[in-house]
Amino acid sequence: MKAKTIAVVNQKGGVGKTTTCANLGIGLAQEGKKVLIVDLDPQASLSISLGQSQPDTLDTTIASIMNKVISDIPLEPNEGILAHDEGIDFLPSNIELSAVEVSLVNTMSRESVLKQYLDTVKNDYNFILIDCSPSLGMLTVNALASADSVIIPVQSQYLPAKGLEQLLLTVAKVRKQLNPKLMIDGILMTMVDNRTNFAKDICTLLRETYGGKIKVFNTEIPQSVRAAETSTTGKSIFSHDPKGKVADSYKNLTKEVIKIEKLRQKHKSEIGR
Repeated sequence: MKAKTIAVVNQKGGVGKTTTCANLGIGLAQEGKKVLIVDLDPQASLSISLGQSQPDTLDTTIASIMNKVISDIPLEPNEGILAHDEGIDFLPSNIELSAVEVSLVNTMSRESVLKQYLDTVKNDYNFILIDCSPSLGMLTVNALASADSVIIPVQSQYLPAKGLEQLLLTVAKVRKQLNPKLMIDGILMTMVDNRTNFAKDICTLLRETYGGKIKVFNTEIPQSVRAAETSTTGKSIFSHDPKGKVADSYKNLTKEVIKIEKLRQKHKSEIGR
């Protein structure tokens, strides 16, 4: 077992990265996959949404682990990894991660600190998901350098052309200089309000603009008050509103992600013949 690592990334905040990371992770666990979610955002929204209401009081987080990697201090097995009662493991974050980002600037192999850590746990999981901070700084570059692929959540309320171009350039640069195997799994439309023509127009425009080069997931995540509530309950949408349309959408997204991985494995084995 060697995990597929997916970075959930968009330098714009408020596009549904954290919600997608948590619900996709738990969706994969419900399909029998072993999943680790890494919170790589100093704001720790993911850690809070998974029930750690006071992340700044935690002793061991991704920040302390990256510090150990930087200082060549050996790690304990499974150090800092917490279990969530919906079947996933997660590595929380807190505000200390901002200081780590600053110290990375003067670190040797600064882009690969996260990868060095993930390589130590990769064999224990089928999927590792990384919830990236809303920037294209050193932490996000670390996520891209250690990922096999990227999912880009995009809010359907406005056309994200400029931000998306910037992000695609960063992905291309990382692919060229640090991680030649980095793929884009797809753009995920989030917070789609199907009652408005505007949201439909944006979704259509995105598919027309990028659909030829980049997969746009068939699944669209609808706008929902219930989904917004989950971030304060410590539970996923599957626990909070299992029969709702958002839970259905995340189930469909989970199936799409598993299918992409199956096709990729098949392609790999055919090349290897």
